[in-house]
Amino acid sequence: MKRILITGAASGIGMATARHFHRQGWQLGLLDINEVALAKLADELGNSWHRRLDVTDADACRQACEAFAGDQGLDVLFNCAGILSMGHFEDISPARHKQIIDINVTGLINMSLAALPALKNSDAPAVINMSSASALSGVPHLASYSASKFAVRGLTEALHIEWKRLGIRVVDLMPPFVKTPMVDAADFRAPVVDRMGVNLTAEDIAAEAWKAANEKVPVHNPVGFTFKMMKLLDKLLPSASTRLIMTFLSRE
Repeated sequence: MKRILITGAASGIGMATARHFHRQGWQLGLLDINEVALAKLADELGNSWHRRLDVTDADACRQACEAFAGDQGLDVLFNCAGILSMGHFEDISPARHKQIIDINVTGLINMSLAALPALKNSDAPAVINMSSASALSGVPHLASYSASKFAVRGLTEALHIEWKRLGIRVVDLMPPFVKTPMVDAADFRAPVVDRMGVNLTAEDIAAEAWKAANEKVPVHNPVGFTFKMMKLLDKLLPSASTRLIMTFLSRE
């Protein structure tokens, strides 16, 4: 039985992915800082292995990976934990900016390092990183989040090459806005969200995670027709064109 470890599993994309892989008969390792919601999901999915985890704690990440992998190993790590804040850059506190970077970037680094020993013992290991369309161009009103996803994109590209020597595939998923509690609960609604629309569900991304876990997909995997077209235009036109499009979509 194949085994996947999912961070941010208690809601949104992480939860949808857990349910999707469970239906396909995979053994789940569920990690999230929300212990109550995590336990509820684990119970729903047949008392799946789960543990409360703050991904910014490197030691806790190592202990969680060791506990789940045990003697059975680990086939896929899905780095899904992440947060965002929408708003004018100066209206978001320094502490919140730091938290976004700490969870979205440092957390991914911590988990990738922690899972590496177990992944190396798998027959076809993979790391799937939750990136975003915001990694293509800096997004106004989502500056720190966008910066964090640029970092995820760079880390994915580097490890995609570097970990080939270990037989580990490293890829990312790059959707635009997804209908999740994280987006729905935002106090400030960035203009680009309404102009691009929230047309993807968490289940759509879970299906892409399944594909990435089981097929040889490219290093970057744009999700959704709108973003696929934007990414194509970014290749065909000067990068200034992408910035002009983003300026237009983000106007207040």
